[in-house]
Amino acid sequence: MEGNVYFPPKAIRWEYFRTIDKTSVCPWKGAASYYTIVVAGKENEAAAWTYHEPKEAARQIKDHLAFWKGVTVEE
Repeated sequence: MEGNVYFPPKAIRWEYFRTIDKTSVCPWKGAASYYTIVVAGKENEAAAWTYHEPKEAARQIKDHLAFWKGVTVEE
């Protein structure tokens, strides 16, 4: 969606994510919540986001995570 891949919650290793107090608003998706990713003692601030209560047009990405800030996703 919009060039981002959204991963389902079951595919996420939540032990590497820390909830932070950051949000943004997309006019058609709604309010996004952000996470800092912590791996091997290194933090990538606000490098993942999700929509817990997306607007109707984006309901298919509810609680899915997307990444930026240099995050590489591997199996």
